[in-house]
Amino acid sequence: MLSIRAFLMISLLLLLTACGFQLRGQIPNLPFDTIHVVAPPGHSIGIDVERAISVGTNAKVVRKPENAQAILQIISAVNEKKILSLSGGGRVREFQLGYRVSARLVDPQGNEIAPFEEINLTRVLPFLDAQVLAKAAEEEMLYKDMQVDAVQQIVRRIAAVRGKQPSLNDEHHP
Repeated sequence: MLSIRAFLMISLLLLLTACGFQLRGQIPNLPFDTIHVVAPPGHSIGIDVERAISVGTNAKVVRKPENAQAILQIISAVNEKKILSLSGGGRVREFQLGYRVSARLVDPQGNEIAPFEEINLTRVLPFLDAQVLAKAAEEEMLYKDMQVDAVQQIVRRIAAVRGKQPSLNDEHHP
């Protein structure tokens, strides 16, 4: 019986690797040694991005923008909540929660290194009037989960930035 179980496990692992499945693992190295993060006041996404960069990458987060090779400007981070469906009696059955972040990467002179598209994340929150307190806690947890996802996407997008390629005008001819 054990050999059948082992055979099934090995088969499953081979199928997963054949389809390209790979654990997420560590964030790749960033193309910058130092980075400064600017975030909207009163929002925790800046702290989360700094922590993700400091702990998971080769880059160092610096406090002064003039000491950074790149500056991540988090322009906005917004929570949204929309009614997704109603019951026959007009009561809310589901909400759609959204988390929208826009950011860009610039050099210390303010020149854009990489424009960031807006990151939009959504989750569905089923709602029952009898569970208002539990649903409020679940809503908060879903927003936090979306922020964690957004932070990972931001850091991965920074890691994908390549250095500027020299143009023909930049070459020095002897």
